[in-house]
Amino acid sequence: MYAIIETGGKQYRVEQGDVVYIEKLNVEADAKINFDKVIAVGKDDGMVVGAPYVSGAKVTAKAIKNGKGKKITILTYRPKKDSKRKIGHRQPYTKVEIESIAL
Repeated sequence: MYAIIETGGKQYRVEQGDVVYIEKLNVEADAKINFDKVIAVGKDDGMVVGAPYVSGAKVTAKAIKNGKGKKITILTYRPKKDSKRKIGHRQPYTKVEIESIAL
């Protein structure tokens, strides 16, 4: 059984036992998280699709840690103008482990 959930403006396909890096949530490590925005649930006998969300479906997860990703460097320049700028960014994330999918 798998589910498609929405969090942080993105959609993720998850199964029980998966470890997923999602947009940062305001939770501590080892906290339980319930995802109620379940778009679809896939089962052995078919798929249940919501409009826009599946009613009564819930995905439970455990937050493992909060962290930052690798540094992304951005270089912008204007040709022939001697103008350039180098900036960097580290995207924060929350690492979660999917514990159960309930329909």
